Amino acid sequence: MSVEQPIVTGEAVALDVRPAGAGSRGIALIIDLAAQLVVTIGWLWAVSRVGASSDDAAVEAIVLTLFVATVLGYPVGFETLWRGRTPGKAAMGLRVVRDDGGPIRFRHAFVRGLVGVVVDRPGLSVGLLALIPMLTTKRSKRLGDLAAGTVVVQDRVPSRVAPPPIVAPELVGWAGGLDLTGVSDVLALDIRQFLARSRQLSPAVRTEMGNRLLGQVTATVGPLPSGMEPGTYLHTVLAERSRRETLRLSNQYGGPAATAERPPAPPSGPFAPPA
Repeated sequence: MSVEQPIVTGEAVALDVRPAGAGSRGIALIIDLAAQLVVTIGWLWAVSRVGASSDDAAVEAIVLTLFVATVLGYPVGFETLWRGRTPGKAAMGLRVVRDDGGPIRFRHAFVRGLVGVVVDRPGLSVGLLALIPMLTTKRSKRLGDLAAGTVVVQDRVPSRVAPPPIVAPELVGWAGGLDLTGVSDVLALDIRQFLARSRQLSPAVRTEMGNRLLGQVTATVGPLPSGMEPGTYLHTVLAERSRRETLRLSNQYGGPAATAERPPAPPSGPFAPPA
């Protein structure tokens, strides 16, 4: 079973994306294998028609070339040109991305495809060398992903996943001028978990954790503005960080920019985000 883990980008921003599980990836593989089988049958039929009067060695060379092009060229070509997707992955709402969340390039797709053909494919290992790493690694990676530095994620996130935090309208101008490069991914995750769980904490624990996080954030971002609640400050920093990274990835993938969504339920007490 895959464990939901954040993806950390090159800008040290933790993205709440869900690694694809073995089940959805297995179905995507079956779809891709079926497509490859159809292509293989097609060119075998064409070669049999043409090769009846040709030299046997030439026919064998053509068959070998077409086989490699189908088995290796299919995933490499699609993932390179279709931003980490194959027909099977697209059907299951999956995409291959780099470990930092960015789009893969040819070298990533080639390494994944080559390891998949040589090691991971069922014919050589009965699928165990692909399945075992997927079940034991945190991001459900197969050997090809480990070698290429990639991860397969769910491109279509289920609606039950909590929406990202948003910046209150009156704080948009202030948040836009913040320098968030010093906020590490670990600190951002601590803030997110604290804001999500603060209702479940006792007042003393909530205050102690909130003050600790507030001190860490103000040391890198800047002092708490006069009159602003500590919870509003932490929430805004986290929301602005998520907004910038969502916009960056949206621009990379050529999709529309993320629109504002409702924020999660705010905690009570002095560490409450804006209403």
